[in-house]
Amino acid sequence: MGCATQGEKAAIIKALREEGHQLKYLLKAMRMAKSTYYFEISKTDVVATKNADLLMEIETIFEVNKHRYGVRRVHMELRNKGFIVNHKRVQRLMHEAGMLGKRPKEKYHSYKGEVGKVADNIVKRNFKADKPLQKWTTDVSQFNFAWGKCYLSPILDMATNEIISYDLALSPNIEQVKRMLDQAFKNFPNVEGLIFHSDQGWQYQHAYYQQRLKERGIVQSMSRKGNCYDNCIMETFFGRMKNEMYYGCEKEYRSFEEFAKSVEEYIDYYNNKRIQAKTKWMTPVEYRKSSMCSA
Repeated sequence: MGCATQGEKAAIIKALREEGHQLKYLLKAMRMAKSTYYFEISKTDVVATKNADLLMEIETIFEVNKHRYGVRRVHMELRNKGFIVNHKRVQRLMHEAGMLGKRPKEKYHSYKGEVGKVADNIVKRNFKADKPLQKWTTDVSQFNFAWGKCYLSPILDMATNEIISYDLALSPNIEQVKRMLDQAFKNFPNVEGLIFHSDQGWQYQHAYYQQRLKERGIVQSMSRKGNCYDNCIMETFFGRMKNEMYYGCEKEYRSFEEFAKSVEEYIDYYNNKRIQAKTKWMTPVEYRKSSMCSA
């Protein structure tokens, strides 16, 4: 016991006391004063109480966000709420409690060859934007269910990660793109000079899509053929979304209507409640409003 700390000795004594051993003999064997024992035990109890209180707050954050937050986001949410705590402590408590964030999987590809005009790759993997409404990106992702398939087509702002608009449909047709653009331009009518990036999916080679962008003074940009890294910012969103509200939950959505409601709730949550490192631990909408006010 020569290498054991006073705290470790006190913990051993406490455990042996619970088994029925008398304190005075344990203290003698450990060569510890009674006052030292009670002092060390009181420190341990304080730490245990603090950890219990912190774990309750962590569990609340984890549950409110439907198990979508990992250590980093839980830690930042705690800081936003006024808790001063080391991220390693948060990590240890979460791992001990089995609270682990989810991880992303695969994506859907909409490339069908050159069926229209292909635009230059202006973005060239430079996904940094100095302000909102400077660079947008879009793509289509497929969701599979027992009752069939459906397709999500969103627009994401590269500065804020905000979902500007989206359309969920049973078929990835040009009507879906029309609805998505109509909603985007209704929400943000003044977008002249904005760069709009996508892959070479047939929708984005379509004359209607390209004409709508031209009418708004938008500059079109396209990824190189077959290069998923050229539009990884959109793929990251799809991976996160599917991981947080789709994978493992497919059987819970018994109809298109049920899934559509869940998608609406998720995107509202993503835009207005989910904090992100990129947006300085604000939500995308908070960051957009803050950026536009300071501009």
